[in-house]
Amino acid sequence: MMRVPKIIEKDGIIDEAKYSDVVRISHTYTSFILDFGYFIPPREGEEPKIYIHTRIYMSPQHAKLLLKALQDNIRKYEQKVGEIRLPEKREERPSTIIM
Repeated sequence: MMRVPKIIEKDGIIDEAKYSDVVRISHTYTSFILDFGYFIPPREGEEPKIYIHTRIYMSPQHAKLLLKALQDNIRKYEQKVGEIRLPEKREERPSTIIM
């Protein structure tokens, strides 16, 4: 049985945490690419902007493991807290997933 690896944190804390309400997902034959960022509401006369702050590359196998882990954690969350409801219309959604 494989032992769980120790988590190494920088100076006792995990590197800087960042907020994301936008993720752009793309892939090549060998990698999945996840670009995380946040939506910047437009000022009058401006176009809306998305600021991408972090890019993560994963193997297809790790991307599939991430999907399974997210599904499991969402299931556990909803069992404790209740269903996560998403708006039906895209423009009403508070966050965006761009594929």
